[in-house]
Parts: sequence; C-alpha cells; structure tokens
Amino acid sequence: MRHADLNTAFTPATAPTAPTRPTAGIGGGNGFGGVFGSVQEEVTSFIQNGGGDSFSAGSSAALSPEGSMWQARASQAANAILGDGDDNQSLDQQAFLQSIAPWAKEAADKLGVAPELVSAHAALESGWGQRPLKNADGSSTHNLFGIKAGKSWSGDVAESATTEYVGGAALKTSARFRAYPDQASAFRDYAQMLIDNPRFRGALGTGSDAHAFASGLAKGGYATDPAYAAKLSRLAGRLQGISG
Repeated sequence: MRHADLNTAFTPATAPTAPTRPTAGIGGGNGFGGVFGSVQEEVTSFIQNGGGDSFSAGSSAALSPEGSMWQARASQAANAILGDGDDNQSLDQQAFLQSIAPWAKEAADKLGVAPELVSAHAALESGWGQRPLKNADGSSTHNLFGIKAGKSWSGDVAESATTEYVGGAALKTSARFRAYPDQASAFRDYAQMLIDNPRFRGALGTGSDAHAFASGLAKGGYATDPAYAAKLSRLAGRLQGISG
C-alpha cells in the first residue's frame, strides 16, 4: 500500500467492512514464537492484498552511541522472538529490525512517538524490506515508507507499480515515488513530511499509543486501504509488547 499523493485532494477512507482478527496476547500459550508467527502472517497478507514493496538497505551513515544502543535493544527483542533462529525468513526480519533501529529511534524522537511505532510502520509498508522499490537501474530507492513524489518534491524519483483502493476496490496502477541516497535520509524525510503536513497532526506526540498513531496517519490520508489503521496498530502493539 502506498499512501495517497499528499498534494491532491483527500477523501477520508471508509470504515472496514469486516472485523479484523483480534490481537494475540503477548504472554499467551504460544509465547514469543506464536506472536512473531502471527505478525509474519499479517504482513504477508498485507503485501498480497496491496502491501508495500520498498527496500531497507544498510546506510553508510555512522551510528551515534545512542543509535548503537537502540540497535542492540532491537537485536535483543528480535532474538527473543526468533528462538533458535533456524528460520531464514525470521533471520531476514531480525536483520531488518536491527538495520532500521537507529533511524527509527531518531525519527520517533522528532515525532514524539515510541520507536516501535515507526519500526512497525516501516515493516508494514515495506514487507520487512523484502519487496524493494527500485530505481530504473535496479538499485534501491531506500523508500521504506512508500512516500510518493508530489509537486513539492525536488529530489530523485522512481516510477513503480502500486495498489490503491477506490470505492473499497483494490486497483493496480503506477506512480512516482521519492528516492533517497541512503536509509537514514529516508527516515529523516519521513519524519519531516509528517511534521510539515497538517493532515498528520493527529499522529504526532502520541507516545506509545499505537492506536492513536495509526489512526492519525489513516485520517490524514496516508493510505487508501480502509483497514490501514487496524493493521498498523496491531503490528505496532505487538512490537511494543515484544521489546517492552
């Protein structure tokens, strides 16, 4: 799912037409493995129904001491989810969480939200970095959040296929997306875009409230999927429970 072009008129998304699957308890009988499997299943389903396809490549920027500390925390949380680490897909997702941790923390501090909320948003939009948005030469755009290149964007641009929901129906189309030189730049632009655009005021300063953050993004028109807020808040809540 790529969010609607923010330079065009916005029509609020309609409410979901069917109830979403309840959030699994973090301390339930299946433990961390069960929760992680549920998150994997949820993100996979989201991709198959019009989910994101951006890519998380390592950034060349040096990490601050605080960034390194947050990266280590993300690694510990991921290890707790992974158990014995035999699953290759799980290892890819562990690497994704580790690679974005410093930049997610930096962006979260600017937005006034918990870092897990930003990490969850990147995971949901990018399918854990497994479906890359690419430039014409095949290189990564580092666009983890599916941000489109509107009239105000003066940076590099990449054309890519996307899915938009019109009247509740998923339609395949193509659009122009922002391209970045590295991962850090993508997170910084994401944070600045949310801060500068008054539509997303409801998502700012929401702290650890995953529902408020997700609802603020959805109401601002970040995505056209009518169930976007429910998907994001579920995933963010689970990541919070794992690293808490």
